[in-house]
Amino acid sequence: MCAEPCLFTMTFVNPLDGGTMSSLLYRLGHGSATRPWLVIGAWFVAAALVVGLAATQGAELEDSFEVPGLDSQEATDLLAEAGNTSGGLTAQVVLTPLDPAADFVNDASSAEALGEVQASIEALDNVIGVSDAAGEAAAGATGGTVSADGRIALLRIQYPQIEELSIADLDALKEAVAEARATTPLQVEMGGELSFSFEEPETGTGEMIGLIAAVIVLLIAFGSIIAMGLPIGVAIFGLVVGVSSLSLVAHVIEIPSWAPQIASMVGLGVGIDYALFLITRHRELLQSGLAVPDAVGRAVSTAGRAVIFAGGTVVIAILGLAVSGVPFVTAAGVATSVIVLIMVVAAITLVPAFLGVVGHRIDKWSIGRKKADGAASDRWHRWGQHVANHAWAYTIGVTGLLLALTAPVLALQLGFPDEGTLPDSRTERRAYDLVAEGFGPGTNGPLVIAVDLADDPSVAGDLAMAITDDPGIAFAAPPEVDAATGVASIIAIPTTAPQDDATSETIARLRSDVFPDVLADSAATAHVGGLNAGFGDIADRITDRLPYLVGAVIVVSFLLLTAVFRSPLVALKAAVLNLLSIGASYGLLVMVFQWGWAKELIGLETTVPIVSFIPMFMFAILFGLSMDYEVFLLSRVREEYDKTRNNDRSVIEGLAGTARVITSAALIMISVFLGFVTSTDPTTKMFGLGLATAIFVDASIVRMVLVPATMKLLGDRNWWLPGWLDRLLPTIDLEGEGSTTPSEHALTA
Repeated sequence: MCAEPCLFTMTFVNPLDGGTMSSLLYRLGHGSATRPWLVIGAWFVAAALVVGLAATQGAELEDSFEVPGLDSQEATDLLAEAGNTSGGLTAQVVLTPLDPAADFVNDASSAEALGEVQASIEALDNVIGVSDAAGEAAAGATGGTVSADGRIALLRIQYPQIEELSIADLDALKEAVAEARATTPLQVEMGGELSFSFEEPETGTGEMIGLIAAVIVLLIAFGSIIAMGLPIGVAIFGLVVGVSSLSLVAHVIEIPSWAPQIASMVGLGVGIDYALFLITRHRELLQSGLAVPDAVGRAVSTAGRAVIFAGGTVVIAILGLAVSGVPFVTAAGVATSVIVLIMVVAAITLVPAFLGVVGHRIDKWSIGRKKADGAASDRWHRWGQHVANHAWAYTIGVTGLLLALTAPVLALQLGFPDEGTLPDSRTERRAYDLVAEGFGPGTNGPLVIAVDLADDPSVAGDLAMAITDDPGIAFAAPPEVDAATGVASIIAIPTTAPQDDATSETIARLRSDVFPDVLADSAATAHVGGLNAGFGDIADRITDRLPYLVGAVIVVSFLLLTAVFRSPLVALKAAVLNLLSIGASYGLLVMVFQWGWAKELIGLETTVPIVSFIPMFMFAILFGLSMDYEVFLLSRVREEYDKTRNNDRSVIEGLAGTARVITSAALIMISVFLGFVTSTDPTTKMFGLGLATAIFVDASIVRMVLVPATMKLLGDRNWWLPGWLDRLLPTIDLEGEGSTTPSEHALTA
């Protein structure tokens, strides 16, 4: 029995005894809660500074598909060095009379309108040249830039290299097209490389849908409007700072214009999740009787360390994209990492400050969670026991299911969706269809062959003839030879659409067969360029480099998890299960986007190849995010095992103690990612669906079923660690000594 003075004592382990990191984080959390307005004020000053600098000194985000070492890049560089404009961007304006009985050859008003539109486009800034469709129509000629029936005219607009252009050039072309629609009796549509390169992605809708869903999930999880609002508010605030900072980062590394959308998708999810983990721990500690500053400090010193580790893992995995050898993929990874880092810092500083402000009002306007919390805990206890009782069945069944979902990856086809994959509501899609109808599908993806003549000008004609004779080429223009630089360019039109496998085969055949045959006895060299060939080359490079990224991330995560949980088997199991989660999401992308299964449900009008950089991006992001759930689940399991040395009980208790927060966090992530599926852009849809699927599989099937089942089967072997390895491994304590459970902070009597 305790002596009477013990009635007034509180027993818990001093958080400052948990090591240097624990001490620093405790002081950080406690200080933020004690002086909240100082921290909040500092954040707002920093935010105002970042936003202000971004508005006045920020660099523009620019799209560059330059990838050193690719054959298509050599073609672009060769033409650029020679001053040949064929390597620049092109745009297409396609026209057809609104009157179905009219055409450009026999109808004077239509021909006159065509001439007016052509003249207005020729007058635009940075336009180097425009194909003379009006002249062809006036001469009664068809088949070149006027279709054989005279109904469709194509104005192919030549621009310089992408580095010399901006979105202002696209806006100017849009204005000219809009004026033509308003003043001529013609249907006028536009598309091509300029639109692809500078069309700004949709923003706002996906984020708003995800936020609304996150509000609902958090309200159910916390049962308090204030507790629900804090993670949302902090995540939005961090997102504003993070996205604004990217224009400053662009002074150091060229950030593509589409990177903020992907970075926002990830940043919003992790920002809400990390705040959720901290607030959940804080509320547990408050309920155990701690004062607000102590509860905040303890939450940051425990859950905060897991947030730092999880966020660091996400950043390391995403920065691993540097092995892709594709600069714009690396830059997008840097942009995403910057926003994730800002979210981590906001979680361990700004969240504690707001918790200090709200104090015990965190549960104000409660909808009665206490009873629901107890019922939820009981349900998860029963579920954990059920899985343990049927561990073999669940292990075999779920593994088989995940392997079946992963199997379609064998049919994975990488590429880039062209404008033919956009909805009919987009002018780019209508232009694409008109061009294919009037001039053949390959006209939407011309090839630009650059030839270094090496003082042998005779090869240009021979090469053009050989290209024309290839069965995959519908037409090859006569070579344009620059005698001063010794460089020639040949524009070739494939017989097939840009995304057809046959087009890729044609490009490969030109490089491997046609060019070597013609140039065998010459020092001249030839390279296939153009946007279509460039995207194919990027896909090939990413395919070659993806195994290196996978291997590097798995090795690093294995070492980190082994050091954290002192168990090579737990770390190995985590790596394998993460691969299964990601593989299942890849498989679903193949089924929906390549095979067209249920594509209508996500607003996809036609099948498309998987965008080449998406599998690499998804792997880096998802491997990092899955570690969040792994760390939060296994840290609680390990804690219980250290107390009881009973593996089965520790697995069940660990699952019951973390299941609700993990599933809530996963639901938020899924909601955020699914919000982006509403985009009209197929690439954004792929990211949204792929990430949402992987998180669902990981947080439900893997963490709630496969992890406890396999840990039950492994028994005490889960925590086996050879002595020699124990001595080599550094100590990484995420939870600190005795710092995790409310029972350790309970008042004793």
